[in-house]
Amino acid sequence: MHNHSQTYQVAIVGAGAVGLFLGICLEKAGISCIILEKRKKVRKGSRSLGIHPVSLELFSKLDITDPFLRKGIHISKGHAFSNSKKLGTLSFEDDQAPYNFILALPQDTTERTLQKELNTINPDILKRGAEVSSIAQDNEQATISYHYKGKAQTLCTDYVIGCDGKHSLVRQQMESSFEGYSYPDTYIMGDFEDNTDFGSDAAIFLCDEGLIESFPLPGQKRRWVVKTKEYISSPTQVDIEKRVQHRINHSLKNTAPTMLSSFGVQKMMATPMVNSRIILAGDAAHVVSPIGGQGMNLGWLGAWKLTQYLDCILNNNVADCSSLKDFEHRHAKTARNCMRRTELNMRLGRRATFPVARNLLVTLMLKKPISHLMAKLFTMRGVDRWII
Repeated sequence: MHNHSQTYQVAIVGAGAVGLFLGICLEKAGISCIILEKRKKVRKGSRSLGIHPVSLELFSKLDITDPFLRKGIHISKGHAFSNSKKLGTLSFEDDQAPYNFILALPQDTTERTLQKELNTINPDILKRGAEVSSIAQDNEQATISYHYKGKAQTLCTDYVIGCDGKHSLVRQQMESSFEGYSYPDTYIMGDFEDNTDFGSDAAIFLCDEGLIESFPLPGQKRRWVVKTKEYISSPTQVDIEKRVQHRINHSLKNTAPTMLSSFGVQKMMATPMVNSRIILAGDAAHVVSPIGGQGMNLGWLGAWKLTQYLDCILNNNVADCSSLKDFEHRHAKTARNCMRRTELNMRLGRRATFPVARNLLVTLMLKKPISHLMAKLFTMRGVDRWII
C-alpha cells in the first residue's frame, strides 16, 4: 500500500544529536518540518560527552538549557600531567559567564533530552521507524520515498537535510564525494566508577607511551580514553586497567566499567555540502577527530547557522537560494578550523620524540596570558576566527 505525499518546508533525515537539535531550531523559527529516523529508539551509549559553552549559548537561545544543566557535570578545570607529574591546570572559570564550563553528559542522555524538548514543542515532528529509500529533486521541490509502519510513503519538501551520520544515505543520493583520510592514531575507552580525587575536573596525561584522558560523568563515573599502538577491536577491562596502571600508576581494579569500546580517527569532508535542495549537516557533512570533543558541537553550530539561512529564504521570501552556497562556504571554513584544532590535540597526545620540550611548551600554554587563549580554543570560543 502506498500513501500519498505530504508537504513540509524541510525534511530532516536522521534523529541523532544534530537532527533533533535542528528540528528544534526550525520549529522555533516557524519552519514546518518532519524528521525521519529509521531507529525506533535513541541509540544507547555514552559516546560523545562534551557540550561546549558555544552550544550551551545556542540551547539558551532556544530556551532548552535547564534540563541539560541539571543532568550534566560542569567541568570548569582540566589538569595536565606528564606521566604522573603535574604540569599545570587550565581553568575555564575566567571565560564568559554564565557558561564558563564544559558540560559532560552521555550522548544518549543528550539525545533523549533533545527529543523530549522537541516533543514538547510539537509531538508530530519525529517519525521513528521511518526508513528512507530514495530522494529526488527538481527546480520546485524535493521528494522523499520512505517506508513507515509497513507502508511505502512519499513526501514533498522545499529542502532535505541529511543528518544521517558518517555513512549518510542522503549524501549518497546527492552524489556528494566524502574525501579525507584516516590517521594512524587508535584509542580504547571505558566508563568506570570514579575512584579518583579529581571530582568534577578533567585530567590529561601526556605519557611516554601515549595519551590518557579522564573526564567526569554523571552518576559518580569517569571516562578513560587511552591511546594504543594498534587498533584493538574488542577491548576488555584489563586492556584499559593495565595501561592506566603502567602509565600513571593509577589502579582501576574493582571499578566495574559500564562501557568499553575502541575507535580510530578520521578526517572527512563532503563536497558539496549543498546541492540545490539537498543539504548535509553533522557527521554526514564532516567527520573530525573525537579528541577534543568538538564534532557534535560543530554539527550544532552548523544546524543553527543553516536555520538562519533557511529562515531568510522560506519565511522572508528571499528568492535567491544561492545564499545556501554562502552557508556552505562559511561552515566548511569552520569545519576546517575544527579539524586543524583537533589534529593539534591529537599530536600532543602522541609519543613525544622530545618530551622535555613538549612539557615546557605545555607548561607555558597553561600560564597566563596564553592560558586564556587556550581556554577559548578548548571551549570552541571564536571558532569561526581561529587561525590554528
